[in-house]
Amino acid sequence: MFPRDTYSGHMRAAPRFVDDYLSYLLARASYAVYKEFDSEVRQAGLSSLEWRVLATLNAGAGMTIGTLAREVLAQQPTLTKLIQRMSGNGLVERYADANDARKTLVAATPAGRKLVAGLLARAKAHEAGLLAQFDAGEVQALKKVLRTLIARFDKERED
Repeated sequence: MFPRDTYSGHMRAAPRFVDDYLSYLLARASYAVYKEFDSEVRQAGLSSLEWRVLATLNAGAGMTIGTLAREVLAQQPTLTKLIQRMSGNGLVERYADANDARKTLVAATPAGRKLVAGLLARAKAHEAGLLAQFDAGEVQALKKVLRTLIARFDKERED
């Protein structure tokens, strides 16, 4: 039998495991945040993975496919095929690492950076709108916790 809600007297369902499970909450929050912005990405002619690639590479520094795959949340074979397509479309370029000729790096081309520039600005505006109900300290604390979780995960994968 389900417990009664003390305020209304109605029966209420028992708490669900997922309602307090971090992984589920992060996934739901990520989906909710990105779902609104996805239409902007699609209007620019990009898939969500292409958007993540160009947003990640926008700073200019090249990355190996393996590092980029981890950063954009993709499997390496899937990303390799995507990078080939994006390279053919002039959005990214591949080149040998100056420090290690065995490594190939990927970087956004000027055309790729130009395509994603407007989206980056709209993404920041979208984020600001979503976070407007929180004070700056709460936003900083949330991002700090998320960065710490990511760093711990990355460190465990390296070990």
